[in-house]
Amino acid sequence: MSRPVLEVADIFRDHGPAWRKAHAGHVSLDQLKVMSAIESCRTAALGGHVARCADCAYITIAYNSCRNRHCPKCQGAAAKDWLADREAELLPVPYYHVVFTLPAAIADIAYQNKAVVYDLLFEVSAETMLTIAADPKHLGARIGITSVLHTWGSAMTHHPHVHMIVPGGGISLDGQRWVSCRSGFFLPVRVLSRLFRRLFLEKLLAAHQASRLSFFGDHAHLAEAHSFAAHLAPLRKAEWVVYAKRPFAGPEAVLAYLSRYTHRVAIANSRLISIDNAGVTFKWKDYRVEGRDRYKQMTLETFEFIRRFLIHVLPKGLHRIRHYGLLARSACADNVARARELLVVKDRNDEPTKTIIDSGMPPCPCCGGRMIVIEVFERGATPRHQATPPTSAIRIDTS
Repeated sequence: MSRPVLEVADIFRDHGPAWRKAHAGHVSLDQLKVMSAIESCRTAALGGHVARCADCAYITIAYNSCRNRHCPKCQGAAAKDWLADREAELLPVPYYHVVFTLPAAIADIAYQNKAVVYDLLFEVSAETMLTIAADPKHLGARIGITSVLHTWGSAMTHHPHVHMIVPGGGISLDGQRWVSCRSGFFLPVRVLSRLFRRLFLEKLLAAHQASRLSFFGDHAHLAEAHSFAAHLAPLRKAEWVVYAKRPFAGPEAVLAYLSRYTHRVAIANSRLISIDNAGVTFKWKDYRVEGRDRYKQMTLETFEFIRRFLIHVLPKGLHRIRHYGLLARSACADNVARARELLVVKDRNDEPTKTIIDSGMPPCPCCGGRMIVIEVFERGATPRHQATPPTSAIRIDTS
């Protein structure tokens, strides 16, 4: 895969020092660490290794990744490893995609209280799904949920929401049978929306009463109980957005979707177009417009682009992928095995395993041969070997 013409790392390296200087004292330590990691990713600053082709002696130098979860370049490998673990949990049933979104007035609170409000978003959306699914009037079953937190909109604005991937059914409350949902329909979104609204506002108010929320700037007045209650009052009657998409075509489609979705960051390098005196130009999707016209381009002043990227840095220790119900980590294996038994499906653990030999090294770009590591160098060091010039890496087909 060829390197994008422009990367977030390029923007940080070229404009990050000036941005940090202009915003000194107003940037968190976590944000500074993310900027530093992205700037150093796959450079000599992190060390690396030298590999040589066993067939044609082509030499390449590879620098280490930063492995920061906010780095656009590091998420592909992380997603691949995560998916390998999830594949064994797939069931041969339709899967549904459900989205819970916080209203703008709550998103403003979340921006100043990320750890508390993001945790509530996970907790309340999962409780809402599990409660309605267990109700005999709807499904009457225990379901499994994989939840993924996104904090951004397509234009990198602050837009916290949770994406859920849910099997279309669950284990009956007595544990004796698999209960399938109706074809093309999982749970009523209006019922989900109203329970989500009630539970979230109750728990958010409780967090405020327990002094777990902090406010500053234009929202400093919300620290007072009366002002906070007045702020929440209109939200008790507003419609909260819960969206359920059509079911996936099958378990394989779920994996394909997850591989693109679970480990996204604020913006992928592939969406970046250019940077000039006007700012950073990138592709975005306007969801208010239908059809091809929703795909647009936007230019943000460079410092504003950096600011928007960094508002999505997550608090240290906050997990952005969580599992609930049947898929909760503590009992996931037993629950999946029971679901397969009820669905009369052979457990994947009983299937013969395939031996896969993967050196982890991409093939030689010159001849397709096997690459062998011949040198490892430390952070900031210069490798002893030199890479083969790029013009020599053109593969010639002589067949």
